Amino acid sequence: MDIQVRVWRQSGPSDKGRMVTYDVKDISPDASFLEMLDVLNEKLILDGDDPVAFDHDCREGICGMCGMMINGVAHGPERATTTCQLHMRHFKDGDVIDVEPWRAAAFPVIKDLVVNRGAFDRIIQAGGYITAPTGTAPDAHATPVPKPDADAAFEAATCIGCGACVAACPNGSSMLFTAAKVAHLGLLPQGQPERDTRVIDMLEAQDEAGFGGCTNMGECTTVCPKGIPLTLIGRLNNDYRKALRNT
Repeated sequence: MDIQVRVWRQSGPSDKGRMVTYDVKDISPDASFLEMLDVLNEKLILDGDDPVAFDHDCREGICGMCGMMINGVAHGPERATTTCQLHMRHFKDGDVIDVEPWRAAAFPVIKDLVVNRGAFDRIIQAGGYITAPTGTAPDAHATPVPKPDADAAFEAATCIGCGACVAACPNGSSMLFTAAKVAHLGLLPQGQPERDTRVIDMLEAQDEAGFGGCTNMGECTTVCPKGIPLTLIGRLNNDYRKALRNT
């Protein structure tokens, strides 16, 4: 395949940035999107140019490091698929592909397609933990967990923190991310001691980080590569109201 890629190039946070067009030739349809960028970067290096900076790590759809807007869609055209798991066979020979970083006030651009997602870390630090006694690990069945609660907690825990929900949201809201992190602990017995303070503190950290408010547009769950459901935001709001009454 021969394609044309228009990539956002920005040398640093203070740089204005611009879209730059590159021709990428002889790409296998079986190559991943990141492998296509690898080929582009190899050509740029050989030509003496600065390679395109982008985040990546496991390349298995697990770590959440990769993330970019592809033709205006977070992670690209395939549902429930991270950028690293997107393959070039979903594009056509001769296509022009726009590649941009996450766009959100809370995710400032570091360079090119790399953004600072430290705001997510601050939300986790505010309440993404449980209190547990020290000592040996308890027996596996010492604390019974109902199957529906375990399944719901596991579904919420599949969030990989990639930031696609924020990038897709017209308001730049991180409510789906925060809701998943609150729910996967709040649904389990081990998470009950901090349940009220957790939801209050994590939402305060979210607001302090500069994320926008949720207006239930649903774009977040549409682009989420793990399919985190929108219903978790309703659960988060319910937990928040109860926490305010209890504190």
